[in-house]
Amino acid sequence: MTHAPQPASPDRLATADGRSLAYHRTAGRNPGVVFLGGYASDMTGTKATALETHVRDRGHAFLRFDYRGHGQSSGRFEDGTIGRWRDDAVAAFDALTEGPQVLVGSSMGGWIALLLALARPERVAGLVGIAAAPDFTEDLMWAEFDATQRATLERDRILRMPSEYSDEPSIVTMDLIEDGRSHLLLRAPIPIRVPVRLLQGMRDPDVPYRHALTLADRLEGDDVQIRLIKDGDHRLSTDRDLAILTETVDALLAG
Repeated sequence: MTHAPQPASPDRLATADGRSLAYHRTAGRNPGVVFLGGYASDMTGTKATALETHVRDRGHAFLRFDYRGHGQSSGRFEDGTIGRWRDDAVAAFDALTEGPQVLVGSSMGGWIALLLALARPERVAGLVGIAAAPDFTEDLMWAEFDATQRATLERDRILRMPSEYSDEPSIVTMDLIEDGRSHLLLRAPIPIRVPVRLLQGMRDPDVPYRHALTLADRLEGDDVQIRLIKDGDHRLSTDRDLAILTETVDALLAG
């Protein structure tokens, strides 16, 4: 799959709270597509750029951006929370898109996409979750931490752990955990009724595939489908996985 050449530098959006969000936007017809990245990921990843090329070639609008503290946006990563990153997504969505949009959220981006769909229901035409991880701060972090890790977080307000995806340590803050509790979705029905497609690897070490089943059950809409990929990992970035993603997005764009 070919990738578009990357612009030398992103455009920037100034937010109401003084932040600067980096973004790349492609003009085109609606529905457009908005890509929402994962925790500690940025908008230059394989899925974001491959999907951008695919959507652009089909003439649809496309937006990818970095949350505060991610990639080329301003701010410190450790100052971010689910609520703040949700606010970044709403700010980018409001300022940089118009008309109906299909949201594509990867991992944490799946949670942000759900929160964005709840905030702007009249403008969301569909949603794709790639290893979507709503409630991960509580169910996949805090619940899995041992007593030492919890004690470190409660004492120091920050925990650094080895990362499988980067040479840099994975950072978790107590602010992230506490704020996440204000945005939990899987404890009650989720009033989202647009078409939702969940792509999930069954060998994902970070988001168990049963998480996707729980999310599908909580969504109030009936047009919800899960595609389980038995040998799929968390990234879902192989050529086959990207083909599944683009095929899934195409179907939602076609209505």
